[in-house]
Amino acid sequence: MSEYAKEELALLLDGKLAWDRVQEIIKDAKDSDRFEKMVSIYQSRAAFKEPIIMPLTPYLFIVQKGKDYVVKCKCGQEYGDYRVNWKLYSSIFVRETDEDLDSVYPGVQKPDRDFCQVREYYCPGCGAQLEVETLPPGMPADFEFLPDIDAFHAEWLKKPLKEKTEFCDNTGKVIAGWVKDLASGK
Repeated sequence: MSEYAKEELALLLDGKLAWDRVQEIIKDAKDSDRFEKMVSIYQSRAAFKEPIIMPLTPYLFIVQKGKDYVVKCKCGQEYGDYRVNWKLYSSIFVRETDEDLDSVYPGVQKPDRDFCQVREYYCPGCGAQLEVETLPPGMPADFEFLPDIDAFHAEWLKKPLKEKTEFCDNTGKVIAGWVKDLASGK
């Protein structure tokens, strides 16, 4: 197993390594401290000081904020509890008209707008495009990754988190609260 320097991993992250070197790194066994190196790179580039617990995407991270774990964008925009789908708090552009779909999917590539919407999720803080998904109209946003951060840190990294958190999806509770607020006129 090779040990890769943090500087080389930063180049890998930025897409600035030769393809054969990228393949070599990907195929090689991971260094024992790869996760820590990558988190260190992300942390040095983030516009916030809270410690990164886990990267979700190149722009989104689970961070420790006091005793809580929240999702933050690289720019510092906060999305709240990591157990709630961050997409609920993003800016969303829905491509559902023929004109909108044609601008991205010309000709026969265009999906049938009666069967799908193309949803683009953007950070309201910095405008970065965070995700694109295609779902049937009316389908809730996909919550594609809800990690068990306690188990990951304790069992995989052998470095348990100081603050424990219940592993559950709280998205439904947030939406139910919004519905209750709307029904009561709040």
